[in-house]
Amino acid sequence: MIIDMPSTTTSSVNKRMVDLRESGGAVTTGRVLTLVITTDDGADTEEAILAANEASHEHPCRVIVLARGARKAVARLDAQIRVGGDAGASEVVVLRLYGPLADHAESVVVPFLLPDTPVVAWWPGEPPAVPSKDPIGMLANRRITDASSSAHPTKALAQRHASYADGDTDLAWSRLTPWRALLASALDQPPFEPVTGATVTGAAASPSSDLLAGWLAANMDVPVKRVRGGEGIVSVELDRRSGPVVLVRPEGTTAVLTQPGQPDRSVALARRQVRDCLAEELRRLDPDEVYARALGGLALVKKSRAAAKTPQRASR
Repeated sequence: MIIDMPSTTTSSVNKRMVDLRESGGAVTTGRVLTLVITTDDGADTEEAILAANEASHEHPCRVIVLARGARKAVARLDAQIRVGGDAGASEVVVLRLYGPLADHAESVVVPFLLPDTPVVAWWPGEPPAVPSKDPIGMLANRRITDASSSAHPTKALAQRHASYADGDTDLAWSRLTPWRALLASALDQPPFEPVTGATVTGAAASPSSDLLAGWLAANMDVPVKRVRGGEGIVSVELDRRSGPVVLVRPEGTTAVLTQPGQPDRSVALARRQVRDCLAEELRRLDPDEVYARALGGLALVKKSRAAAKTPQRASR
């Protein structure tokens, strides 16, 4: 059910939500957090709401969408309440802010925060330069950005490092979870040799490739090279005395893991959807120290300007 409330006030919207709860149309019992989505009003708004609805099946929450409209318009608040099938396992409040109101979103959002529950802020598009000091970010226990949505992803990651504060995270990081798990699993098998070097190949504008290289550099204390080529993350090669461990994903859905003395193994490694990355980030509210170290490891990575060919799989 979708209820439109044009040219309204926060008190009117809150009253309508109370009426919906009392009539049995929506409940707040079991809501574990408040997710505040800040974006410009447009097509991306609906995509963000859809991702939040999907993630809410794992994390029931109240979703507050701050959709900023034209700054030159007369100050106005248009609201929309979504419950039931239009809100996943959550309740969604879309607040479209126009005129001067668009620059004071924090004063609009406060009346809708669930009491005694954590607040998570998510910027699907361009985030503020320092999320932890943004008025919305200051309300949140956790702040989620997405470097891949930036016009300059590499510069965006550098900015994330410079402005990092406990509670910050980025969807480019959660896209790496399957890669990190596979690599850790491969190294947890014989011959248990130390890694002497690593190479990460991926698109020039792939922040996930950069973070993967930073993670390896920060945790393995070995030379790591970042090579440009392909689309997204293409491959990782870990050098060892008996031969390299190579994880290659040429097609974007299936990867091949090659290890010395073992047959090649095909593994499912599809690119993760935003909803899956968002759901993962909502599982924790404590500081992500591993992500912070990966950001710090970016400065240790040697970058190659030449595009590389996809690493050849070793013979069985």
